[in-house]
Amino acid sequence: MAFLATLLLRLDESVTGLFGQWNPWTSVIVTVLVGFLTYQIAARQEPDIHPLLLARQSQRSEVRLPGESPVYRSQSAPHGMPLNAGLNVKDPGAAKWSRGRDGDLRDIWRQVIAGVQEDGPTKGATGRILTVLGTDKVVEHHLRDLTRHINFIGQHLASQGATRVAIYLPNSVELMVTLFACAFYNLTAVVLPFDQPDDAVISMLRRSDADIVVTAPGSFPFNLVVQNYPSLRQLIWVVDEGSKHMDWNEIPQGAGGSVNVTTWQDVLYEGSANSGNELPPLQGQREPSDVIVFWQSKPGQEEEMVQFTSSNLIAGVAGQIFAIPTSHRMGPSDLFLPADSLANTHTLVLTLAALYSNASVAFNSAAPQAEDLTVAVRGVFPTILVATPAALLKTHKEAQAQLKSSLVARTLHSLQLQKLTQNGVMPLIKTRLPAGSKLRLILTAERPRADTPRLSCRVLTDLRAFTGARIMYALTAPKVAGTVTQTGFYDYRVFDGEKDGGYHFGPPLTNAEIVLRDTGLFRTGSHGSRGEIFVRGPCVAGGEASVAAAGMFRDDNTLAYTRAYEFSFHQAPPDERFKQIEDDKDANSD
Repeated sequence: MAFLATLLLRLDESVTGLFGQWNPWTSVIVTVLVGFLTYQIAARQEPDIHPLLLARQSQRSEVRLPGESPVYRSQSAPHGMPLNAGLNVKDPGAAKWSRGRDGDLRDIWRQVIAGVQEDGPTKGATGRILTVLGTDKVVEHHLRDLTRHINFIGQHLASQGATRVAIYLPNSVELMVTLFACAFYNLTAVVLPFDQPDDAVISMLRRSDADIVVTAPGSFPFNLVVQNYPSLRQLIWVVDEGSKHMDWNEIPQGAGGSVNVTTWQDVLYEGSANSGNELPPLQGQREPSDVIVFWQSKPGQEEEMVQFTSSNLIAGVAGQIFAIPTSHRMGPSDLFLPADSLANTHTLVLTLAALYSNASVAFNSAAPQAEDLTVAVRGVFPTILVATPAALLKTHKEAQAQLKSSLVARTLHSLQLQKLTQNGVMPLIKTRLPAGSKLRLILTAERPRADTPRLSCRVLTDLRAFTGARIMYALTAPKVAGTVTQTGFYDYRVFDGEKDGGYHFGPPLTNAEIVLRDTGLFRTGSHGSRGEIFVRGPCVAGGEASVAAAGMFRDDNTLAYTRAYEFSFHQAPPDERFKQIEDDKDANSD
């Protein structure tokens, strides 16, 4: 008892002494300490994804062939299982447990007008199709009217005996309507890159053997085409509302009378107001004809013509849909804006994926030319944006310049970067895009041999903090519908010790597999996998194609260019000085 009494007496004296020395400074220190501990506990968040899932982002095969690396696949498409080739389309009346069809382009538009099929709060919801005019005018197109347009345009093209239809238009509803019209009426669509030199347009028409052109006045060299390409049979002008009163059917003097000229509006007026509401029946139809695109590496170079089957495009769409986690996939609540040309297969496939997901889609003909995100999104507030690396770099440069003039902005940006890179959590505050922006995802791509600026991990992380949106950075290739590889949805990492923060293009998607084949100095060995990048799968035209670039798989099984990417691996090996650089790098890797 005496011991307990002594203990209580000492405890009483300690507490009395503590509070006897209490002063305002003590209150401040205790308040700060308690506040800091409370904030750390209340604000603590689990990472968006477990770090181990980022440490090995793709699977490699257990064995490899001589002169090749192991075959790399997505973790969601393991070896021994077929690659993702379709959309699993269920026909009306089919059992829920039955396997669906891969689908084709026609099924995408059928899904657009049918709406969400899965049970839930959004069942039956459909997206909207919008056209952005200027900075303040947005026009909504009714899905029923667009279905009629698809039927009328398709019937007109078929009645003219068309086999290959060239589409020379900027990003627009008319471009997509013509593409779907060709799919429903078994015509080959030829998507030409817009705003090209006259000789390039004539060359692309000759190589594609197009017999009908759908284009806009003022951008198509009609006289030169008629004189130099006699195979052209018809021209369909897509005129704006302010020019409809003009006589667009008149053929310029001296151009000859072999070309039939009409307008988009005249074709639509040919149909009855009560017809064209029903799409052609599904039964008994063949797979749609191919879609031809042109890949231009650099301005002034001859474009590479690539012919994709409908199956290639559908596999590309499926890969893009499954590349986004289920809880974040595109849906009716999203507004998708392609701020890159639809003539690029990466942008086209993503737009088709947005349509199939019943997301709203906005078309702005000026967006691909915009060099700033704030300019590209004028008039609408998209949640998902396809942007060019150049536009993202300019946005990053301007945002960095703004940080220099504000201590508060620099502090906030530093805290956001810490949350991204150390905690693995996306910040909720955006500091760059205008008020009201709802942007949550940006998709962009590298085009090999096209001198597109590369985006380092550090730049991408800055942009995530500036925009409050996740960014997926992809590697594309001429013969691949969609992407070769693409960074993960939750990959916010920054790599220290690498030039400019490092960069990579992520793992393969579920619709493709990658193998690196030995070439020149780039060989698979103890230092890792290196070589010429080959991609194969259902999204590849011809089944397999080279990316025409030398690549390497990093320790996390993501793809990047080799250090010597700038040296053409089709030419003689680099000089001894460069070989020494590569040998030193191999030694460090070992």
